[in-house]
Amino acid sequence: MAVFSIQHISIQGVSATVPSVSENNCDLQNLNEQEKKNLITTTGIEKRRIANEKTTASDLCIDSAKNLMQELSWTPAEVDILIFVTQTPDHTIPGSSMYIQHQLGIPSTCLAIDINQGCAGYIYGLSVISSMMSSGKLKKGLLLVGDTITKTIHKNDQSLIPVFSDAGSCTALTLKEDATPMHYNLQTDGSGYDKIIVQKGGARKPAGDHTEEGCFLYMNGQDIFNFGLKEVTVNVQTLLNEYSIKKEEIDYFVMHQANFLLNETIRKKVGIESGKTLYSLKEYGNTSCASVPVTLAVNGEVLEAARRSKVLLAGFGVGLSWGSVLVDLKDCKFVKLHEYSR
Repeated sequence: MAVFSIQHISIQGVSATVPSVSENNCDLQNLNEQEKKNLITTTGIEKRRIANEKTTASDLCIDSAKNLMQELSWTPAEVDILIFVTQTPDHTIPGSSMYIQHQLGIPSTCLAIDINQGCAGYIYGLSVISSMMSSGKLKKGLLLVGDTITKTIHKNDQSLIPVFSDAGSCTALTLKEDATPMHYNLQTDGSGYDKIIVQKGGARKPAGDHTEEGCFLYMNGQDIFNFGLKEVTVNVQTLLNEYSIKKEEIDYFVMHQANFLLNETIRKKVGIESGKTLYSLKEYGNTSCASVPVTLAVNGEVLEAARRSKVLLAGFGVGLSWGSVLVDLKDCKFVKLHEYSR
């Protein structure tokens, strides 16, 4: 069972960047007014951010990293490790983390790696970078998490277009001896790998023409909904039980922004008060792996004003993979969400 703690790592800052182009679900062409209303009520999504054809996830994450490093007064030379989590890399080869490292002016003494992860990507990425920093005594690190997932959706797919959105993020971490431990519970079930998938374009099923069937994102929405209901609550409760933490002790609960109905059902099953659950769905949609840090950035003023720091983060979806982590955000600065217009 992958329940574990990581010592001596503190989250110092979170920032997020979204494309400036916004689309509104009220403007969807193939639905009548009542259908649009029902869609928005169920998903909780009114608006989505769409990257243009030239903008990539790495661009959004680079912008986010620059904003956060400026806020924290970090120099590129201080960064010891950089991890980039995405499902939409710039190229199949090489990984995009090396490009990001170069664009940020970080010297060659930095370790840079890529992780292919989706809806649980922020939780998984946080576990990897924090464990590497803790074991290797690396002083400063950047976790960049983002997707331009709308590029994988067919222009006529009316089931996915109203849901997904693009974003990038950056989380800054430091080695700190007296940091509150991070508690994790991570899980995987590869038998459901085809529930959210782009069938073609990889080595197993190459694509000659990237407009052909199988080259676009497919999601079995009902199966994913049932998976979330079944697994996320148990995962969170197992984490809390393992470390003898009462749900009343949690200040805020931030889930992957799947859809409002699913997330609210999970919240109620876990027993978290509605006022403790933070959202970014309404204005920014489901931003895939970036949804948790986007939600943190959107609610940064709330988190800082409340001066409460025990936050439970949970991600779930593509893979299938899911996980939760309890973090202390008392030292965290939140940069206001930035719009990328290039």
